[in-house]
Amino acid sequence: MEFIPRFFHDSGRSFFLFGARGTGKTTWLKHTLKQAVFIDLLEPAVFRAYSAAPERLRELVEAQKPGTTIVVDEIQKFPDLLDMVHLLLEERKNLRFILTGSSARKLKRSGVDLLAGRASVKTMHPFLASELGVGFSLEDALDVGMVPLVTQSVDARETIDAYVALYLREEVQMEGLVRNIGNFGRFLESISFSHGSVLNVSHVARECQVERKTAEGYLSVLEDLLLGFRIPVFTRRAKRHLASHPKFYYFDVGVFRSLRPKGPLDTPEEIHGAALEGLVAQHLQAWNGYGGETSQLFFWRTKTGSEVDFVVYGPNAFSAIEVKNSVRIHSKMLGGLNAFKEDYPEADLFFLYRGKDRLKKGNVLCLPVDEFLMNLNPHRPISGNFV
Repeated sequence: MEFIPRFFHDSGRSFFLFGARGTGKTTWLKHTLKQAVFIDLLEPAVFRAYSAAPERLRELVEAQKPGTTIVVDEIQKFPDLLDMVHLLLEERKNLRFILTGSSARKLKRSGVDLLAGRASVKTMHPFLASELGVGFSLEDALDVGMVPLVTQSVDARETIDAYVALYLREEVQMEGLVRNIGNFGRFLESISFSHGSVLNVSHVARECQVERKTAEGYLSVLEDLLLGFRIPVFTRRAKRHLASHPKFYYFDVGVFRSLRPKGPLDTPEEIHGAALEGLVAQHLQAWNGYGGETSQLFFWRTKTGSEVDFVVYGPNAFSAIEVKNSVRIHSKMLGGLNAFKEDYPEADLFFLYRGKDRLKKGNVLCLPVDEFLMNLNPHRPISGNFV
């Protein structure tokens, strides 16, 4: 995989690096830490060696120079190795570990405490538009997503379809995360209709013909595998009756497009609108993650139907963002933002659309969505004129 500089940075201490398959964790580590010692638990011979004798890790460590970084790839394949890592961190103060994985679920199920706080937890996300720079194409991103493994492949469409199948086979079926892989496959399709929408788990359960408790379990698996996330309703200092259910998004728009069934009742506008909103959602997740998780991501929806797609709230940002798959701006499209401003006059308002002009309509800054994404930088807040 070609190396493209990322906003993710090395903290200088031990940490867990989680992220969905193909987001570039190993590529970043091998480019950034060329002197590190790598242990890849996906290699059968390496896995057999360490699972048979975890003390081999001590032998490896004792042969290294002070200050050496040890990278253990896919640590969830053998969670028991963390006991040895913990012990070595206690004994050797001049040593650090970086432990990568595509899921913390198996670690949690094994009762592992993630090294009792001795290592921070970080996440690698799909590409940001600003990381790709001139290589970013909004149309391509909406079609196949932003996962590095996919965007850097020869046939991105074929790769994203294979990527989804890979997760079903390797991460879910082989790890025994669900009992019925067929039901889980139907669930993945069913919940794709909730991408960018308020999530009703009971409705999803009926659609894929499973119990609600089972659907909740599937949703938990999806989130633990970092394939999806929920954002809650913004309720701070609420002045109106608000919706209570969260919204759901797949972690990457390409995964959504691959899983979303299409039929004669679907309109291109419906799917494209959900895809565009999801693309903004995944960028905001990455922006916040790489910026140190200083803000929180919400949405706002009243019982009467006023809605704002995203609310970014934190010490350095209080912004309401509406996203529309439209090249024109109509006054009614700004209704949700203006209603939010009435309740929260402190908030900055942004309207993202498919047009080309940067406009100011009352309190709302209207931006081409690709301009917004290209300017999204974890080291800058989303506020003011957003330059």
